[in-house]
Amino acid sequence: MGDFDWVRLSEDEHLDDHARYDRATFAFETKDYARAAGLLEPLAQTEPGNAAVALLLARSYYHAARLGPAEKVARDMIERWPSDAYAHLLLARTLQRAGRAEEGAPHLKIAEAMGLDT
Repeated sequence: MGDFDWVRLSEDEHLDDHARYDRATFAFETKDYARAAGLLEPLAQTEPGNAAVALLLARSYYHAARLGPAEKVARDMIERWPSDAYAHLLLARTLQRAGRAEEGAPHLKIAEAMGLDT
């Protein structure tokens, strides 16, 4: 029996938004990226203006190797928040990982120009 087997978590679908985000953050931090994305997807739909949710969702997709959804969320973030350097970096890295580094190069340069250490 593992250290935390005694902990019983409620079903994900019955969580309020705050608890859902907290659980998604925990899943991400424990490298359960697919679960984090699954928890965040409904939040991203109901709160499209929440940059923290969008960023964690894009990062979860990226780390889960779901590059198509990661690219879409990163592009949506850049459209909504063009000065978000990390969104540019995330899009560049996603495109690089998808074998489209040349397409991501401008976003990498933008992230660098905004002061991110790439």
